[in-house]
Amino acid sequence: MNKYLIYLSSTLIASLLVSNMVHAAIYKQVDTQGHVTYSNVKIKGAIKLDIETPAIDNVRNTKTSNRESRAKTVTPSNFPKVDTQTQNQRDDKRKNILQTELENEKAALSEAKVAYEEGASKPEVYKTSDGKIRRNVAKFDEKMRNLQAEVDAHQRNIELLEKEISTIN
Repeated sequence: MNKYLIYLSSTLIASLLVSNMVHAAIYKQVDTQGHVTYSNVKIKGAIKLDIETPAIDNVRNTKTSNRESRAKTVTPSNFPKVDTQTQNQRDDKRKNILQTELENEKAALSEAKVAYEEGASKPEVYKTSDGKIRRNVAKFDEKMRNLQAEVDAHQRNIELLEKEISTIN
Protein backbone atom coordinates (compact mmCIF):
# COMPACT_ATOMS: atom_id res chain seq x y z
CA MET A 1 0.00 0.00 0.00
CA ASN A 2 2.85 2.40 0.81
CA LYS A 3 4.43 1.79 -2.59
CA TYR A 4 1.14 2.68 -4.23
CA LEU A 5 0.85 5.94 -2.26
CA ILE A 6 4.44 6.87 -3.02
CA TYR A 7 3.91 6.13 -6.72
CA LEU A 8 0.64 8.07 -6.80
CA SER A 9 2.04 11.09 -4.98
CA SER A 10 5.23 11.18 -7.08
CA THR A 11 3.17 10.94 -10.28
CA LEU A 12 0.93 13.76 -9.10
CA ILE A 13 3.86 16.00 -8.18
CA ALA A 14 5.63 15.26 -11.47
CA SER A 15 2.55 16.06 -13.50
CA LEU A 16 2.08 19.36 -11.68
CA LEU A 17 5.71 20.33 -12.29
CA VAL A 18 5.59 19.36 -15.95
CA SER A 19 2.31 21.20 -16.57
CA ASN A 20 3.90 24.41 -15.29
CA MET A 21 7.01 23.90 -17.43
CA VAL A 22 5.15 23.23 -20.68
CA HIS A 23 5.24 26.28 -22.87
CA ALA A 24 5.04 26.38 -26.62
CA ALA A 25 6.22 29.35 -28.59
CA ILE A 26 3.63 30.82 -30.96
CA TYR A 27 4.72 32.45 -34.19
CA LYS A 28 2.68 34.79 -36.38
CA GLN A 29 3.46 35.32 -40.05
CA VAL A 30 1.67 37.65 -42.48
CA ASP A 31 2.35 36.95 -46.15
CA THR A 32 2.39 39.49 -48.98
CA GLN A 33 -1.32 38.99 -49.63
CA GLY A 34 -2.25 39.67 -46.02
CA HIS A 35 -2.97 36.06 -44.99
CA VAL A 36 -2.12 35.47 -41.35
CA THR A 37 -0.61 32.14 -40.25
CA TYR A 38 -0.10 31.08 -36.65
CA SER A 39 2.23 28.19 -35.86
CA ASN A 40 4.19 26.58 -33.07
CA VAL A 41 7.03 26.03 -35.57
CA LYS A 42 9.23 28.96 -36.56
CA ILE A 43 8.39 30.11 -40.08
CA LYS A 44 10.59 32.38 -42.21
CA GLY A 45 9.48 35.97 -41.63
CA ALA A 46 7.37 35.11 -38.59
CA ILE A 47 7.48 36.99 -35.31
CA LYS A 48 7.33 35.26 -31.97
CA LEU A 49 4.30 36.27 -29.92
CA ASP A 50 4.73 36.87 -26.23
CA ILE A 51 1.79 34.97 -24.75
CA GLU A 52 1.56 33.95 -21.14
CA THR A 53 0.05 30.56 -20.40
CA PRO A 54 -2.69 31.09 -17.82
CA ALA A 55 -3.24 28.64 -15.00
CA ILE A 56 -6.18 26.25 -15.34
CA ASP A 57 -8.30 28.19 -12.84
CA ASN A 58 -7.67 31.41 -14.76
CA VAL A 59 -8.74 29.73 -17.99
CA ARG A 60 -11.98 28.56 -16.40
CA ASN A 61 -12.64 32.03 -15.00
CA THR A 62 -11.87 33.61 -18.37
CA LYS A 63 -14.32 31.30 -20.15
CA THR A 64 -17.06 32.19 -17.68
CA SER A 65 -16.34 35.91 -17.91
CA ASN A 66 -16.25 35.69 -21.74
CA ARG A 67 -19.75 34.20 -21.75
CA GLU A 68 -20.94 36.92 -19.40
CA SER A 69 -19.32 39.70 -21.42
CA ARG A 70 -20.82 38.37 -24.66
CA ALA A 71 -24.26 38.38 -23.07
CA LYS A 72 -23.78 41.98 -21.91
CA THR A 73 -22.38 43.33 -25.18
CA VAL A 74 -24.31 46.38 -26.29
CA THR A 75 -24.93 47.02 -29.97
CA PRO A 76 -22.82 49.96 -31.15
CA SER A 77 -24.73 53.17 -31.86
CA ASN A 78 -23.48 53.30 -35.47
CA PHE A 79 -24.60 49.71 -36.18
CA PRO A 80 -27.18 49.64 -39.00
CA LYS A 81 -30.71 49.17 -37.75
CA VAL A 82 -33.72 47.77 -39.55
CA ASP A 83 -37.19 48.99 -38.74
CA THR A 84 -39.84 46.46 -37.68
CA GLN A 85 -41.82 46.68 -40.92
CA THR A 86 -38.76 45.97 -43.07
CA GLN A 87 -37.75 43.06 -40.85
CA ASN A 88 -41.28 41.63 -41.01
CA GLN A 89 -41.19 41.87 -44.81
CA ARG A 90 -37.86 40.04 -44.86
CA ASP A 91 -39.22 37.38 -42.51
CA ASP A 92 -42.32 36.93 -44.67
CA LYS A 93 -40.19 36.59 -47.81
CA ARG A 94 -37.93 34.08 -46.08
CA LYS A 95 -40.95 32.13 -44.83
CA ASN A 96 -42.40 32.03 -48.36
CA ILE A 97 -39.10 30.75 -49.75
CA LEU A 98 -38.92 28.08 -47.04
CA GLN A 99 -42.53 27.03 -47.67
CA THR A 100 -41.82 26.71 -51.39
CA GLU A 101 -38.78 24.59 -50.58
CA LEU A 102 -40.92 22.51 -48.22
CA GLU A 103 -43.50 21.86 -50.97
CA ASN A 104 -40.72 20.90 -53.40
CA GLU A 105 -39.18 18.59 -50.79
CA LYS A 106 -42.55 16.92 -50.13
CA ALA A 107 -43.00 16.35 -53.87
CA ALA A 108 -39.48 14.91 -54.08
CA LEU A 109 -40.24 12.67 -51.10
CA SER A 110 -43.36 11.25 -52.75
CA GLU A 111 -41.34 10.59 -55.93
CA ALA A 112 -38.61 8.92 -53.89
CA LYS A 113 -41.21 6.71 -52.17
CA VAL A 114 -42.66 5.70 -55.53
CA ALA A 115 -39.16 4.89 -56.79
CA TYR A 116 -38.55 2.83 -53.63
CA GLU A 117 -41.77 0.87 -54.13
CA GLU A 118 -40.95 0.27 -57.80
CA GLY A 119 -37.45 -0.84 -56.87
CA ALA A 120 -38.78 -3.21 -54.23
CA SER A 121 -41.16 -4.80 -56.72
CA LYS A 122 -38.43 -5.36 -59.33
CA PRO A 123 -35.74 -7.70 -57.99
CA GLU A 124 -32.38 -7.71 -59.68
CA VAL A 125 -31.97 -10.89 -61.71
CA TYR A 126 -29.47 -12.38 -64.12
CA LYS A 127 -29.46 -15.34 -66.44
CA THR A 128 -26.94 -18.10 -65.91
CA SER A 129 -25.10 -19.84 -68.74
CA ASP A 130 -27.46 -22.81 -68.49
CA GLY A 131 -30.51 -20.51 -68.94
CA LYS A 132 -31.68 -20.34 -65.33
CA ILE A 133 -32.75 -17.02 -63.86
CA ARG A 134 -31.11 -16.12 -60.55
CA ARG A 135 -31.55 -13.19 -58.18
CA ASN A 136 -28.65 -10.82 -57.65
CA VAL A 137 -29.24 -10.15 -53.95
CA ALA A 138 -26.20 -7.94 -53.42
CA LYS A 139 -27.12 -5.64 -56.29
CA PHE A 140 -30.76 -5.53 -55.12
CA ASP A 141 -29.72 -4.68 -51.54
CA GLU A 142 -27.43 -1.91 -52.76
CA LYS A 143 -30.20 -0.47 -54.94
CA MET A 144 -32.65 -0.56 -52.03
CA ARG A 145 -30.14 1.07 -49.65
CA ASN A 146 -29.66 3.93 -52.11
CA LEU A 147 -33.38 4.37 -52.58
CA GLN A 148 -33.97 4.28 -48.82
CA ALA A 149 -31.18 6.83 -48.28
CA GLU A 150 -32.90 9.15 -50.73
CA VAL A 151 -36.23 8.78 -48.91
CA ASP A 152 -34.52 9.39 -45.56
CA ALA A 153 -32.74 12.50 -46.87
CA HIS A 154 -36.01 14.03 -48.09
CA GLN A 155 -37.74 13.22 -44.79
CA ARG A 156 -34.90 14.85 -42.85
CA ASN A 157 -35.01 17.93 -45.10
CA ILE A 158 -38.75 18.22 -44.49
CA GLU A 159 -38.23 18.03 -40.73
CA LEU A 160 -35.55 20.71 -40.85
CA LEU A 161 -37.60 23.01 -43.06
CA GLU A 162 -40.65 22.64 -40.80
CA LYS A 163 -38.49 23.39 -37.77
CA GLU A 164 -37.03 26.47 -39.47
CA ILE A 165 -40.47 27.72 -40.53
CA SER A 166 -41.78 27.33 -36.98
CA THR A 167 -39.04 29.65 -35.68
CA ILE A 168 -40.14 32.52 -37.93
CA ASN A 169 -42.57 34.89 -36.21
